[in-house]
This record gives sequence, structure tokens and C-alpha cells, in this order.
Amino acid sequence: MKFSVIFEAQLADPTVEREHRLIHDCVEQAVFAERMGFDRIWAVEHHSLKWYAHMSAPEVFLSWIAARTRTIRIGHGVVCMPFNFNHPVRVAERAAMLDLLSGGRLDLGAGRGGTEQETSLCGVDKERTTAEVEEALRIIGRAWQEEELEYHGELIDIDPHPILPRPRQTPHPPLFLACSRGETLVQAAELGVGALVMGFAGPDSIAQMRSVYDAAIAGRDGSRFVSTAVNDHFSVLCPTIVLDDRERARRIGIRGQRFFAQSIGHWYGGAGVPDEAVVAGADEAGEMRRAAEQVVARLHELDIPVRPTSTATFNADHAYGTADDAIAYVARLRAAGADEVMCLIQMGTVEQETCILRQWGEKVIPHFRSR
Repeated sequence: MKFSVIFEAQLADPTVEREHRLIHDCVEQAVFAERMGFDRIWAVEHHSLKWYAHMSAPEVFLSWIAARTRTIRIGHGVVCMPFNFNHPVRVAERAAMLDLLSGGRLDLGAGRGGTEQETSLCGVDKERTTAEVEEALRIIGRAWQEEELEYHGELIDIDPHPILPRPRQTPHPPLFLACSRGETLVQAAELGVGALVMGFAGPDSIAQMRSVYDAAIAGRDGSRFVSTAVNDHFSVLCPTIVLDDRERARRIGIRGQRFFAQSIGHWYGGAGVPDEAVVAGADEAGEMRRAAEQVVARLHELDIPVRPTSTATFNADHAYGTADDAIAYVARLRAAGADEVMCLIQMGTVEQETCILRQWGEKVIPHFRSR
């Protein structure tokens, strides 16, 4: 069983000063996670998603973490792989450099970055994102295993070039794919890459998703593998706040999760932002401002029910409470088939002092290590 921490760099009420403080707080949490015995940290990549994710340059963030740590693994969870976000060769070059500098600690995940806000910023064709992600993984896997990369596919052509430097890990860092639906789980299994299950699904849904992933693994013939190095690792999101005061932990966790739901719902077109925030005929800037005001106003409530969005099922049944509550929840995730739990603590309304991972390091992780 592996334990990791994932960073979105969320901010409920963004100002330049708060944003600067937030990024440095995330660094301190990642460094502390190593001290607490966590195996890995993950950083997302999103663009122009105010409130929801201010982590637009994870390769820089992860490099800074790598320089301040020695053992914890450094995970891209994930790189936006459509070509207009990141050319596959540039991903391979940057990732190999980070793997070298970290002493072979890198993990590389791929994702679509599929919001209209992001794709319109970078001129990405939304209809091609799934195919471009797969082709990018294929190019990267080949670039790291051949003396010269030559690739001629349906979407891109690359004439022979050496891709430098080579990564420290042999043949290359483990590859992953962000998965939130059955079809992406099947795709990950058939490509031979690990699954990063990013939704707030809960143990029962995780068990169903694991069965889909395992069935696809059992049925694959290897023809779609993107590399000779196959990775069948299954990582799942674990929203968590652990304190001695169970009710306070639940209140903080559910409140933070509500912010997550509203902010992701705004950008992904779900139910996150209240309908009254969108006024017919208003200009986009006005709509955005009113949406922000509505979100911030709702955050001042202490006990708010969690609403579903179009991209994930939100519920309050997560690792919110005492260390014993977290242990019981992780045991359910393990029984559901999780190889790794990705602790999500840095939700937009959660203060830095509440993000501290000490109880995980002193009580939760040792419980499973001893087994």
C-alpha cells in the first residue's frame, strides 16, 4: 500500500499575495510529507482555472520539491498531453531532466485538460484530445527507449532525432493516465499504464472501477502497449482532514470539498456554481465575478451539503475525522483494490495549519506499514 499527497493549488479568494503564499505552503507540505513517510507527491497541471487550480507549471514546482527532498517520489499527476498544451518531445525532455536531477524519482501521468477554458486558451481541438493523449504516451515511451526517435502517426510526424537527455530510471519513469470513467480505465489497461482515479467516488465505486481495470488487463493482448515497461498500478483519490476533534475535521473537510465541487463545477460545466450566479445576457467578466461572489458567500457556511458535478460523485463519506476514522477508510479503499491512496488535503478553504499531515505520518501510515 502506497501513500501520496496531491496538490491542485486551490484558492477560494485569490489575490497575488495569497497565491504566492499558497504555492510556498504547498512546498512546505510536500517537504513535510517526506518526513512523515509518504511515498510520493503529485502535482496537477491546469491552465486559467481561477479558484480551482493555480498549478499551471508543475514541472517547475516539482523541480523545487525534488531539490528539497531526497526519497519521496515526484509525480506529474498529470501533464496535459494534447499537443498544443505540450509537445510530446518537450514532455519527454523535461521529464527526463527532472528524473535525472531527482535521482530517478519521477512518475509521469497523462491527461486531457479538457475544459473549454483551457482548450480555448491554447488552441486545443477538444475532439482530438483523447487521441492526442494516447499518441503522446506512445511517442514518449518510444523516445526513451530508442537511440533516435522517428514517429509517423495519424496525428503527428517526427523525423529521426535523438531525444536528450535520457531518464535515470530504466527504461523510463512509470507512466500513468488520469481516469474518471470506465472507458479511460480500459484505455489505461490496454496501453499498459497505471490508473490515477481522480474522482470523489468512495470505496464502493472504487471497487467497481477496479473490476473494470482488472477485466481490461485480463483481456488485453499487448498490441496497444505504449512501452515495453508495463505499469498496472491503481491509485485513488482520498480526500482527508485528520484532527483529534472528529466533528471539526468533518466540518472543515466537507466545507473544503464543497468549494472543490463548486469550483470544478464552474469550469467543467456541472452544478458547482449556483444557477443564480449566471445572469442571462451578462458579459463573461460579469458572470465570472458573480460566480466568484456566490462561491465565496457559500464558503462562509459551516455545514453545507455536497452537490454532484458532471465529472465526479461528491459525498461526505471520506477520511474526515480522527486517525482511527482515516485508518478505517483506507482499509475500505485497500479492500476495494487501491494500490495507493492520494491524500487530497489542500482544498480551497482549508487553512495551512489544518493541512499538516502529522497524524497520517504518526498513526495512519504506520498502521498499514506494520501489516
